[in-house]
Amino acid sequence: MLVLPLFFVVLLWYLIICIKWKKNIFDVLEKIPGPKWYPFIGTYHLFRGVSREEIFYKFGEVVGQYAPLFRSWNGSVGEVHLMKPDHLQIVLKSSVHIIKGPLYKYLFPWLGEGVFISEGAKWFLQRKFLTSSFHFKILDSFTETFADKGLSFVKKLESKANGTYFDIVPDSAVCTLGVICELAMGVPLEQITDNPLRHIKNVYEMTELVIWRYWNPLVKDPFFYLLPQGRRYTKILKELDDFSNKVIQIKRTQRLNTSKRDSMVGAESGKKNNLSFLDIIMDAKEKYGTVTNSDLRGLMNTFLLAGYETTAITISWAIFHLGNSPEIQQKAYEELQRVVKGKRVPTTMEELHQLKFLECIIKETLRLYPVLPLITRELTEDIQIENYTVPAGTQAVLHLFGVQRDPEHFPEPNKFDPDRFLPENLKDRHPFCYVPFSAGPRNCLGMRFALLELKALLASVISHYKITSMVTPEEIKFFAHVMIRSQNGIHVKIEKRDLVA
Repeated sequence: MLVLPLFFVVLLWYLIICIKWKKNIFDVLEKIPGPKWYPFIGTYHLFRGVSREEIFYKFGEVVGQYAPLFRSWNGSVGEVHLMKPDHLQIVLKSSVHIIKGPLYKYLFPWLGEGVFISEGAKWFLQRKFLTSSFHFKILDSFTETFADKGLSFVKKLESKANGTYFDIVPDSAVCTLGVICELAMGVPLEQITDNPLRHIKNVYEMTELVIWRYWNPLVKDPFFYLLPQGRRYTKILKELDDFSNKVIQIKRTQRLNTSKRDSMVGAESGKKNNLSFLDIIMDAKEKYGTVTNSDLRGLMNTFLLAGYETTAITISWAIFHLGNSPEIQQKAYEELQRVVKGKRVPTTMEELHQLKFLECIIKETLRLYPVLPLITRELTEDIQIENYTVPAGTQAVLHLFGVQRDPEHFPEPNKFDPDRFLPENLKDRHPFCYVPFSAGPRNCLGMRFALLELKALLASVISHYKITSMVTPEEIKFFAHVMIRSQNGIHVKIEKRDLVA
């Protein structure tokens, strides 16, 4: 007898929620131009029947129709798309709108409440103690490792300097994974696995499954885990966790076998040895109890993801454009020879800083292919964008890929032109038209680390090889992933240079 009254109570409660949603969210957001909304699926009907390879281009059509400001719906969740510097500035500078959007919740089982996803006091605390690990004095101590890894990268490529084209992305990924394991984890990659490409493949598949879930808003937990995609997600998650747990186990063994004096102070010299990022996290866990075991694994997985994949793709795109621009490549090589004065690679921070044109090449690469082409924020308060009110609860989708190719700020926006970043060309440029590492309170912690790593590794390749790309930029077919990828890889051929004695 209680079932029927309970049913009506639940129904009434649901209707009240729907009425409030329609009045406070839907009616307000629908004043912004955008594609037609349908119940349950929102505006994702636009992508029905569109192949995974064509999503990038279909999305581009939608953006082209409604840019620079429009709204869409992921089911009942409203999204406002922003692609003008003034609009991005409103969100990114805010200390209020710092909660990541719903896409990131699908990463939670893997990344946990690491600094990439965490919120509130936990995010603030993690950010605070991790910031010290990116101090310039610590980064200065990394230059030797960067140089060693650059030479290892060059040596690995040697067997491919045979006049044939090959995909540079896997080799770049193995190299940058080795860098992040050694510098961020304090554990050489060789001690963790003898098959790094398996881990790289798992990371790629995991992020691809996360994107699949986002593009299928009707697939909710726990039904997702009953599907083939869900079972694959579970299997890959276990393998990724096994990789992380092995790193943690090795690091704990290291710490047990190394006295506190030996790990922090050189014998009798008083010289401090730099701790890895993982050491800093473990110290916080052991001394202050501010990091749980789950936080530890989440932070480490975050470093592994953000620290190798983004740099690997950026290096690959830079090599691709150098292979299409012989004059730019030669100019970078000549600068390098002037700076290193006969050495094979730069080995000091001062030398890396002197590579100004190479830095312009990297910045131009990041303009065309930002670390994340889109980022999202959950608006916790109403904001005003031009004549529109965007209500709290809306997801702000910030188009870094679009804003950094805006012809108003970058003439001939699809052209690879490092001179855009020469000092004389930076005057009066809007501070938020170029934000490849995001900006504001949630900007990328590892930005300086990444730029130094990119510079060191690219310098190693340029000093040893002449690069030729197989296709032109106009022939590349993009693939929408966590980062912008090529559907068919990035194929180049390399020719050994005559090294200066």
